[in-house]
Amino acid sequence: MSATAARTAWPAIISRAGEIVESYDTSVTLRQLFYRLVAEQLIPNTQAAYKRLSELTAEARRRGEFPDLIDRGRQIHRHPWWTDPADAMDALISQYRIDRTSGQDTSLYLGVEKAGLVIQLEHWFADLGVPVLALGGYSSQTYVDEVAADVRRQGRPAVLLYAGEHDPSGEDIDRDFEKRSACWDKVVRVALTASQVEEYQLPPNPGKATDSRAAGFIARHGALVQVELDALDPDDLRGLFTQAIEPFWDTSRYDVALARETGDIEALEFAARSIS
Repeated sequence: MSATAARTAWPAIISRAGEIVESYDTSVTLRQLFYRLVAEQLIPNTQAAYKRLSELTAEARRRGEFPDLIDRGRQIHRHPWWTDPADAMDALISQYRIDRTSGQDTSLYLGVEKAGLVIQLEHWFADLGVPVLALGGYSSQTYVDEVAADVRRQGRPAVLLYAGEHDPSGEDIDRDFEKRSACWDKVVRVALTASQVEEYQLPPNPGKATDSRAAGFIARHGALVQVELDALDPDDLRGLFTQAIEPFWDTSRYDVALARETGDIEALEFAARSIS
């Protein structure tokens, strides 16, 4: 696609972009949206096209003509408050949950390289009560120690299901995290793998020759490329995690935990009626 064609097609591209966002049951990141449009061959896989998409979707959102995108890095921080005890009790009832992983033989953790995808994992798997980790690249030792301590508190074999980029550093991040945390009985790389890049026909970017791990990556895969996790369709990412969870998840024990939680909520609702 020529630069001129890309410019003249932008109104239709933004219209299609809105349709793509609304087709999912959760919001998507700008990067995911960009790769959906690249996959449909509506825009080129260039930084200039990504920047223009960012500008035009922002303008459309300001006009109220485009759905929200995920922005994990910015939020309003405010301490929760309630109008009275009855309001507080209602809030407790709506939020009350037990540990829904209780009774499971394994402590499952879902991990992603980018924090922007945490919202999607939480949306898809929050009902299970499984914790989600965002490594954000090479994690600080403080975060590594925090995760390791959490795993130890569970008192069960721990399994990390992880998704990261397909590039020299992306392949190394989970290895580094596994080594420094030293708390996992098993680490499963859910995505991205070289075979998945080919299977899902994900668009590659040039890899960074300055990466100290570039030579090893080339030796393993034959070329130096960078394929972002955002390039994978969110529905495919969800399916890969769902498939990875199944061998470690006991549905019957999960049902027992839900039944206990329901009984607790009924007791809270009875107590609420006495103070309302």
